[in-house]
Amino acid sequence: MRYMIALALALALPAHAWEFSPDPICTLTDSNDVGTLTVTYDASLPEYAITIALDEAEWPEGAVFAMGFAGANPINIQTDRHVVSPDRRSLTVTDRGFGNVLNGLEFNAVAAGFIGDFAVQFDLAGIGPAMTAFRGCPAVGLT
Repeated sequence: MRYMIALALALALPAHAWEFSPDPICTLTDSNDVGTLTVTYDASLPEYAITIALDEAEWPEGAVFAMGFAGANPINIQTDRHVVSPDRRSLTVTDRGFGNVLNGLEFNAVAAGFIGDFAVQFDLAGIGPAMTAFRGCPAVGLT
């Protein structure tokens, strides 16, 4: 329930511009007043990563990191394979498959990352062109 409340509140967030870069690796990024969400794909590994870097807050301790996506195709996913930086400002999850994350970002209005009751939210408005470029990045196996 806390996911849906936090995501509903996020619908009022102002839109920011999503950006794509193919160099040095495929990168999709957005920043807001709280921090920056970055998705990367490194074909040399091959591996995806999502990092949420906070501007001022710190990620709390927690065994599980969850992401919730609200909009046309809502989904909640979670993992215990997240890594928090020593300064607790960045949280990263890596995997060889990221279909749920990419679809969650592309087909919804809001994304939120959670540890316990701590949530960080990102508006997904305008992600379409950057996501299309990310999915089309010249790398084998990008899904």
